[in-house]
Amino acid sequence: MKLSYTERAKDDIETALIWYEKQKEGLGFEFLDCIENCEVKIKERPKMYALVYANFRRCVIRRFPFSIYYTIENDGRDIIVHSVFDNRQDPLKKP
Repeated sequence: MKLSYTERAKDDIETALIWYEKQKEGLGFEFLDCIENCEVKIKERPKMYALVYANFRRCVIRRFPFSIYYTIENDGRDIIVHSVFDNRQDPLKKP
C-alpha cells in the first residue's frame, strides 16, 4: 500500500515543523516522528480510523494537537493524505 501527501498536506507539515522548532529546538522533529508513527499505523490498518466526512478518515496524532485526514483510493492500493490539520483552528475559517 502506497501513502502519499498532497501539496496542502506537505505545507501543513512544513508550517507546523517550523513553528515547533521555533518553540524548542528538536520539537519539530519530535512532531515529524509522531507523524511517521501515524503513517505506519494507517498503512497497517487504513480502515481502523473512523470516517469523519464522506470518504475522509481521521487519525489523531499522539502528543500534538493535530489530525491526519486521508482517503483510501484505487481499491485500497493508495492512501492519500489531504491535510495535517491543527485541531486548534476553526475548520470553516479560510486562511
